[in-house]
Amino acid sequence: MNKKTKFSLFMIMVFLPLSSIKLNAASEPLPLQVEYNDPAEGQGRPQKSPILVPEVSIEDYTLSFDHSCLGCTLRLVDASDNVAYTTVINGDTLVLPSTLSGEYELQILFDDCYFFGFVGF
Repeated sequence: MNKKTKFSLFMIMVFLPLSSIKLNAASEPLPLQVEYNDPAEGQGRPQKSPILVPEVSIEDYTLSFDHSCLGCTLRLVDASDNVAYTTVINGDTLVLPSTLSGEYELQILFDDCYFFGFVGF
């Protein structure tokens, strides 16, 4: 084997593991739906303009948000409709407690509507 071939094989061996790390570290997008909520009336009220659904993704216990979620309340609700976790979104990412386990409805509360999807740990 000449030096050029050895160097090429060395470079492949060095960078091949790095490419697989990037593939495994990709976060998973959470599909969200919208629900209108007016607690005073107890029923939803339609919005006159279209609502843009925020982009949210999850990797392990870390949620990533687009900027439209800043200042919104995040809730995790279990199957019995108990709020298991609640906080205000103050940044682009949020690390959830590692003590959470099971399936939850993730809710992001806006003024007169909320977005929801499902997560499991």
